[in-house]
Amino acid sequence: MGRNLKGFGIVLLFLIMLVSPKAVFAGASEGLLLWFQIILPTLFPFLLITNLLLVTGNMHLINAAFGTFLTRVFRVSPNGSFGVVTGFLCGYPMGAKTAADLTVSGYISEEEGRYLLSFCNNSSPVFILNYVVWKTLEQDALLLPTLVILMLSPVLVSFFTRNRFLHKQGAFCNLKQNGSAKNAWSFQDIDNCIMDSFETLVKVGGYIILFSVLLTLFESLPVDIPGISALLPLLEVTSGLNLLREMRLPLRLLYPAVLGLTSFGGFCAAAQTQCMVQKAGFPILPYLTQKLAAAVTASLLGFLYLCLVG
Repeated sequence: MGRNLKGFGIVLLFLIMLVSPKAVFAGASEGLLLWFQIILPTLFPFLLITNLLLVTGNMHLINAAFGTFLTRVFRVSPNGSFGVVTGFLCGYPMGAKTAADLTVSGYISEEEGRYLLSFCNNSSPVFILNYVVWKTLEQDALLLPTLVILMLSPVLVSFFTRNRFLHKQGAFCNLKQNGSAKNAWSFQDIDNCIMDSFETLVKVGGYIILFSVLLTLFESLPVDIPGISALLPLLEVTSGLNLLREMRLPLRLLYPAVLGLTSFGGFCAAAQTQCMVQKAGFPILPYLTQKLAAAVTASLLGFLYLCLVG
């Protein structure tokens, strides 16, 4: 039954695309431009560098700089601290990819990889500053509270969910020591890292184009479906933020909505995450529930902040 429903949905989507070629073209073009102008130049350098750090063994330099603090706060292993750094600083889906890569490479356990995924796959500070604060909210005064709330929300959720992964351990331990850099590495290593980075980018771009097409098709429907306008922003975070801004909501409603959507990341980011972690065998449903919890937390914190500042 479920298989038939999925097949029917795909056929239905195909028929809708056939009768709406203009909307399909517009959505695909918008998604491609978003990928080419924003995702490719911002994500590729981080993908390449993190891959090189893993391949050459220089990950231990990052662990040495931040590991002591992060292991105490998050109970992760020294190798796991590398996943925390990339997940909070590099943006979707780098946290998911790093957690999966560390697990598959044997640096951390599967339980720690799932724990990292639960809170270390977030919007980057660059995206928060440029797209959330300056373009969507257009209020410089909200820069610091927005950064703090969006970084703090997944951390707060992790404090409540960590025991499920730790199983009464004090902290996770390294499965593989990473004490020194690789003695000899060649341009072949760089070539492999570049190819892996572009494979990731192509997959991310494919999902962005797909969800942009879906968003455009829903917007071009000849009938008004009740509640659809409120759900469309959930498809893709960048386009969703544009939709929220165009709704002209009062700040007391817009700010919590923007924080919630940015923290959740949209279903497009969830699909990208599933693509990144399937090699490690991580289930996607727990991740979605934890992201929703972080989104609710961010929205509540944003609402409380506006109440406090008047």
